[in-house]
Amino acid sequence: MAKLYTVSFHLKNKEVTVEEGTTILEAERLAGLEPDAPCGGAGKCGKCKVNIEKGKRTGVVLACQEKVESDLVVDLMVNEGVHRILEGGMERQVEMDPQIAWKDGSDRPFYLMAFDIGTTTVVGYLLDGGTGSVLQTVSRMNPQHAFGGDVISRANYVLEHGDAGQKEMRKVIVDALNGLLAEAARDQGISVEEILQASVVGNTCMHHLFYGVSPQSLVLAPYVPAIREGMILTPERAGLKIAKEGRVFLLPNIAGFVGADTVACMLATAFDTITQPSLMIDIGTNGELVMTNGTRMVTTSTAAGPAFEGAKIECGMRGSDGAISHLKETEDGFELEIVGNTKAVGICGSGLLDILAYLIRRGFVNSYGGFRDEDDLEDPAAIAQKDRLVQIGGQKAFLLIPGSETANGADIYLSQKDIREVQLAKGAIAAGIEIMAGKLGIEPADLQAVYLAGAFGNYMDAGSACEIGMIPYELKERIHPIGNAAGEGAKLAVKNFGQYEYACRLSEMADFIELANESIFQDTFVDHLEFERAPED
Repeated sequence: MAKLYTVSFHLKNKEVTVEEGTTILEAERLAGLEPDAPCGGAGKCGKCKVNIEKGKRTGVVLACQEKVESDLVVDLMVNEGVHRILEGGMERQVEMDPQIAWKDGSDRPFYLMAFDIGTTTVVGYLLDGGTGSVLQTVSRMNPQHAFGGDVISRANYVLEHGDAGQKEMRKVIVDALNGLLAEAARDQGISVEEILQASVVGNTCMHHLFYGVSPQSLVLAPYVPAIREGMILTPERAGLKIAKEGRVFLLPNIAGFVGADTVACMLATAFDTITQPSLMIDIGTNGELVMTNGTRMVTTSTAAGPAFEGAKIECGMRGSDGAISHLKETEDGFELEIVGNTKAVGICGSGLLDILAYLIRRGFVNSYGGFRDEDDLEDPAAIAQKDRLVQIGGQKAFLLIPGSETANGADIYLSQKDIREVQLAKGAIAAGIEIMAGKLGIEPADLQAVYLAGAFGNYMDAGSACEIGMIPYELKERIHPIGNAAGEGAKLAVKNFGQYEYACRLSEMADFIELANESIFQDTFVDHLEFERAPED
């Protein structure tokens, strides 16, 4: 019989008894905590560090790699700052027509709920069933981040742990949605049983994990959804604690990595009605793109988000208190904007773009993405900052803030490896744009509008995205952030049954392009890995 040990989590007032050999990361989950493990416990991202204060061994370790061999007291070393969760977005007015009512014929008021399950965050909107007005918006981090920061990590967790892993993954997200339902109802002074209808959108993996089907088809060729069509579920089947006589809409998926959230974005923008060449991009932990030439639509996905969500960046983090969110040049060099106006902890996606754009603009980084030596710097602004070029962990890096000035005492920097990660992400997106345009018989420069959906698109500086070559520079003035368009689409679908049906039709209209199967993709991707100095405005 295995030995049992107690793990106490300092400052959390949480304690759990686990078998010998259990990892500290798994102990955190068993204690009801939501640890951050972007790599899914593979020991690669370094984001799950904890400090063992008392135990057989003490010190800072990776929770996913350290096994319990004695009673432990653990400091989680986490930043307790408030996360920036994007809740609002563009609005499209439609007639209020949910086509649902109380079965007993009563005319008593009822309510609606729309959910957007993102890989990183979950947002819920409580709506008045009569007017469609938003009464309450609630949000939280997606608790599945404890099993991996991206969809592949979470899918692999389920495959490795079988039915138990699948049930575990579904339970945490269903519990999260029910928690948001309860919160919204409580704040409005109503009962969750007065919510008669709900809608749910999310990428294909989030959709499958919520519904409770295996994501195996998403990680094995030919990478297709197990379920593609839209569905209308009973609350019991959906696991949501709304009125028992109600119903829950799951919007349809398009492809393995173009899911119901993209369909919801298309619904929010009525994308099929756009008559000029246009592009919509939602860059999260995955990048989904939809493009039209005015008559035909195509869509694709790229592996872009892990870099921009901080998972593969050495000092990367999500957009919460302490995150460097922007860089602005000054006469003396530059200044950094930090979320929460507090001491810095790391770099979030929007800050990452600004920093890299600055390094390219001032010649710290060459066209191939490599740091130049101090003696090769030519720009006076770069020469004045040359002492920031340092060696960290055996690689070149650009020091942003020394540890003596940060919240956690660690240096914050951008490393050579980080730049390579951004190159891969921006190269994939840029290649996707070029190939999609070719399929539609247009040039990227022909695009008259670029709609940026999602939190990253909302907070990032469009000029920086163009300077690093993620979006063609000539489109800089045509970029329009549209906020949480997926959430807006979810609201439309729950307010008007015809909009739900419209979403199902939209999912059939766009032709999916599997970039990996395109003969020109590899060459196009490699071409877009390079950085070009942006033209002077």
